[in-house]
Amino acid sequence: MVVKPAFYPLTMNAEKDFAPLTPNIVRALNDKLYEKRKVAALEIEKLVREFVAQNNSNQIRHVIQILASEFALSQHPHSRKGGLIGLAACSIALGKDSGLYLKELIDPVLACFNDSDSRLRYYACEALYNIVKVARGAVLPHFNVLFDGLSKDIVTESNKFDLVAFVPLLRERIYSNNQYARQFIISWILVLESVPDINLLDYLPEILDGLFQILGDSSKEIRKTCEVVLGEFLKEIKKAPSNVKFAEMANILVIHCQVSDDSKMTMTWMREFIQLAGRVVLPYSSGILTAVLPCLSYDDRKKSTKEAASACNHSLMKLVTPEDDEDDEESQVSDTLAREDSQPKTQEDLDNSLNASQDSGGLSNISFFTPASSDRAQVILDLDGIVQVLGRHLNDSSTGMMTRIAVLKWLYHLYIKTPRKMFRHTDSLFPTLLKTLSDESDESPFWCKCPAGFTSLPSCQVILKDLEVLAEIASSPAGQSDTTGSCDNTSCRLELPVSASTKAGQPCVSSKSAADSTPSTPSTPSMNSYFHKFMINLLRRFSLERKLLDMRGAFIIRQLCLLLHAENIFHSMAEILLKEEDLKFASTMVQTLNTILLTSAELFQLRNQLKDLRTQESCDLFCCLYRSWCHNPVATVSLCFLTQNYHHAYDLIQKFGDLEVTVDFLIEVDKLVQLIESPIFTYLRLQLLDVENNPYLIKALYGLLMLLPQSQAFTLLSHRLRCVPNPELMRTVPDLKASPSSRCPASSSVDYGELLQHFDRVQRKHLEVRHQRASRADCSDRKMVL
Repeated sequence: MVVKPAFYPLTMNAEKDFAPLTPNIVRALNDKLYEKRKVAALEIEKLVREFVAQNNSNQIRHVIQILASEFALSQHPHSRKGGLIGLAACSIALGKDSGLYLKELIDPVLACFNDSDSRLRYYACEALYNIVKVARGAVLPHFNVLFDGLSKDIVTESNKFDLVAFVPLLRERIYSNNQYARQFIISWILVLESVPDINLLDYLPEILDGLFQILGDSSKEIRKTCEVVLGEFLKEIKKAPSNVKFAEMANILVIHCQVSDDSKMTMTWMREFIQLAGRVVLPYSSGILTAVLPCLSYDDRKKSTKEAASACNHSLMKLVTPEDDEDDEESQVSDTLAREDSQPKTQEDLDNSLNASQDSGGLSNISFFTPASSDRAQVILDLDGIVQVLGRHLNDSSTGMMTRIAVLKWLYHLYIKTPRKMFRHTDSLFPTLLKTLSDESDESPFWCKCPAGFTSLPSCQVILKDLEVLAEIASSPAGQSDTTGSCDNTSCRLELPVSASTKAGQPCVSSKSAADSTPSTPSTPSMNSYFHKFMINLLRRFSLERKLLDMRGAFIIRQLCLLLHAENIFHSMAEILLKEEDLKFASTMVQTLNTILLTSAELFQLRNQLKDLRTQESCDLFCCLYRSWCHNPVATVSLCFLTQNYHHAYDLIQKFGDLEVTVDFLIEVDKLVQLIESPIFTYLRLQLLDVENNPYLIKALYGLLMLLPQSQAFTLLSHRLRCVPNPELMRTVPDLKASPSSRCPASSSVDYGELLQHFDRVQRKHLEVRHQRASRADCSDRKMVL
């Protein structure tokens, strides 16, 4: 028996039916000579064309199936080569109809890409090229498998791939809007990134913009692949941050953070950039804040984006240091050290940094920022741009509450770290900060303890932060210079400490201005020019917005007393109210201040200072407050009770008979009686035991009792006065302890007669204004009747 060579499949498979392929075609396809296989391919092309003309798709599929299974996927190399050229011939014969059979044509060809024979892989590439050339656009749905088969073998195994020449082409094509083209580009980038010998990170600035645009594609699959690519790049950046061109990519991130509908990925990148690059990103701070701040008000549906934005905001804020307050000339001296700090950090340096969870359209109407200096961009803070962005968000009524709070935190931080430069912007920020006191963006309830109990106010988180900023402006030493800020008049430019002591024994006729005073004591720190401006504008806003005064007035003043020095605040407001032309507002404001003074825990030290009038400073403060308190008679009496000026309180009550006693007046007397029974006036009630040394205290209380109608307050005070002991029963061994007045030598400098005359003048003005108001009301009523 003659044994046929094993490489002749036709002999071994004689029983098989290869129809419609003829035996000659089958024999030629298995031949080792390329020319014979080519002849067979031409015959197959002719045969398939006939089937196309007959519209016989069954026979076409049968031919393709035979070429694939019996030849292209054969164990014999010559048979596989014949099958590959036969499949290419089928595609050429099919022409535009080849798209109907692409999967059957492509799959066996791609299977040959994994063959160990390089010659066979070459024939597979040639066959695939011919198939794709005919199918053209129809092949794009099969792009992924095609790309995996082609590029990985060609690129990853070659050391001659010209990345420098390829990147411009990639940069150009990456902006295509065609989904298939985008899928092709993304796949290419993913493969290049996976090749160890190719450092695509160096060229990332050239393709990052396009990648983020692809990230907004409508196809979920493309977006997913793009996220994988960006994630791989981010891993590479974290491994070698010193080799990353952060400055070249910062603006790209800023742009896409602003225009992206779902900025989770871009915000994650921004967070990593800030933490890795450090001060390198400072020139882009304003753009970063433009993108980050709105995200802070996102709800839980975008929780991850919100957390990433919060981390960005926190990390960026920490980059601002006192060295950013230096002038350009000064900063050059420390630039070398700054450059060391500005070098990108390694992953180890970030172990203790903030941890938080880690999402295009046209590029118009966005904030695009360019570094002020290319050679020193990494150490230049874009303060002007930052202030502009913060001011814009604070002025926008649609800005969310959390964003407003973040803006105010930024302003406070900047005034702490860069006060000199920030005061150049204070004139533009000041009106906005004052307006923010009326902010209504807060939603959750805030409980603020008031004399009458707990009163529900709108959430004051924004107000608290706003007051912190205003307090820092008013107290910062950087605001002392005349060059830093402008005030509308001379009085605004004065330092305003509590009036310094007058000469011993000199009557206190009026409070001296700060300009004439000696330096204030450590317990009463000086305020700068903006302090007085702040007080004036705050009272003006209270006057124009009575709702603000009613709802938040006490809260604002109490918080300011914590943030600043309470004595300065009361001294300044008293001086301003002394010149107030709206007497009704002045009376209301004095009543508010008096209630705060007598009831707030924040004012404990100030009450103690006024209680004994032991120093000349306390006497000066009393005189200053008294002159404004005269706008409200009952408040004036309570101030005298607080300062233990019982004789003067009695003199004042004697004059109440000449005043117009209204229902509101009696209500205030009623409240004063309630206060006398409170812990604040414990010392006053105890002094009722010392009848001989406090006769005018008893007379003053009886005077209040006589003013009151028969009411609950009347009964309360009457019961208290019944408890006053008989002086004869209380008399013991001559008491060597001095009376309260003798314990307060400084109080002898107070000219009580002049203060009483001032009270009369102020009350006459109030009486005239009330009569004028009543006359106008009568005239108006008569006109309506007529």
